[in-house]
Amino acid sequence: MMRKYLVALTLAFSFMMLPSWAQAEDSTLAADAIQSAEGAVLAAADATAEAASDAMEAMTPAEPEAAAEAPAEEAAGPITTVELAYAMDTFYFLVTGAFVMWMAAGFAMLEAGLVRTKSTVEILTKNVALFAIACIMYLLIGYNFMYTEAGMYFPGVDFILSMDDNTAAAVTAGGDDAPYYSNLSDFFFQVVFVATAMSIVSGAVAERMKLWAFLAFAVVMTGVIYPIQGMWSWGGGFLGETFGYSDYAGSGIVHLCGAAAALALVLVVGPRKGKYGPDGRVNPIPGANLPLATLGTFILWMGWFGFNGGSELKVAAVDSANNVARVFVNTNMAAAGGVIAALFMAKLKYGKADLTMALNGALAGLVSITADPLSPSAFLATGIGAVGGVIVFMSILFFDKIKIDDPVGAISVHGTVGIWGVLAVLIANGDATFSGQIVGIAVIFGWTFVTTLIVGFIIKAIMGVRISEEEEYEGADLAECGMEAYPEFKQS
Repeated sequence: MMRKYLVALTLAFSFMMLPSWAQAEDSTLAADAIQSAEGAVLAAADATAEAASDAMEAMTPAEPEAAAEAPAEEAAGPITTVELAYAMDTFYFLVTGAFVMWMAAGFAMLEAGLVRTKSTVEILTKNVALFAIACIMYLLIGYNFMYTEAGMYFPGVDFILSMDDNTAAAVTAGGDDAPYYSNLSDFFFQVVFVATAMSIVSGAVAERMKLWAFLAFAVVMTGVIYPIQGMWSWGGGFLGETFGYSDYAGSGIVHLCGAAAALALVLVVGPRKGKYGPDGRVNPIPGANLPLATLGTFILWMGWFGFNGGSELKVAAVDSANNVARVFVNTNMAAAGGVIAALFMAKLKYGKADLTMALNGALAGLVSITADPLSPSAFLATGIGAVGGVIVFMSILFFDKIKIDDPVGAISVHGTVGIWGVLAVLIANGDATFSGQIVGIAVIFGWTFVTTLIVGFIIKAIMGVRISEEEEYEGADLAECGMEAYPEFKQS
């Protein structure tokens, strides 16, 4: 049968390529040509059949010893669906982690824009250094504190991140315990969260806290304070397991934690000189570069898609992919709601739009939705963000009234609104409980605030925490870094 098919195909091809045969008047020549072509095809078919027969004989398992000696890599089969999903989820985890890492640039630009020119270099140095410290401390002890199973209250004592990762056999084994992303990708994603929490602190103590005192605290914060409370919630500790505390991406675990530390250090350091008058009057100290602050806000807004979206942990499945898309939409809408609400509050209070309040409103909306960006509808997420925008406006005014000097509004954005975000989980998530959320808020705030106060006073006693009044007047840039961000032209 194969020979007949080959003959038929060749004849058809011959007629298509040589139409002159059909037009030739000499039918005898055409017939001879066709007969010759048919003979050639039959000969080729016979040769092919013979070669195929020889090949089949060669492939018979006559020598199992030779097959056993074949290299292992040659015997490996194609990539399975499970392995491909593992690769996709790992890659997604790493990319979203890079998005969150880029938030470090957002915090640096936002804070640099909201401080005075004479403190710009110092705040930028703090942001660069704290990120490096966070990475090193989380590598040495922080990650193991947070995710080494030792108990529900106390972390395991283990040092230096293990470089062991999942094997192909473990990935393809299946079952509930089968890993679906690389262990090291999890470390990378988690470490940028630690840096985010520490970045919240830097803005609140800007322009008056000593650089090296701040970095000393960063060592303790990123290595001990943050990981322990993170273990209680995400690492199998009592907040998650016993009380059912629910916090999808960290409104409490990351943002409230950072704000609680910021509040404690602000109390230790005190306000900037000239911020508050003796009669209770609040003297505004405007930021030096609002375009830079706006850029920082947009960077943070973009990075938040990694912050919340990456917390879904996987994408290589229909349900997971849909969840990621929903998280992205809700995150974006909450930020938009926060901006508009904060602008309206400024208009009602001052009769004019306030850009700094709009920027803080965007961040407030993002913090508001972080504890649960998956459950609400897009419309509800917008409302949750709008409430955050109203809260941050009132909170900033309140802290100024009680003389808590926060140059960038970090305590309000991440702390007051962080509490709202944790409670907002109850609106759409039927699995969350009021008692669980309240206990989570109290434990995270209490632990971080008290430990930071203790560490802050220890640092104050050893090396001091505040630059001198003269240094503050000249600027933290010259006092702490010996350079200026915006060197002025000097007249001859």
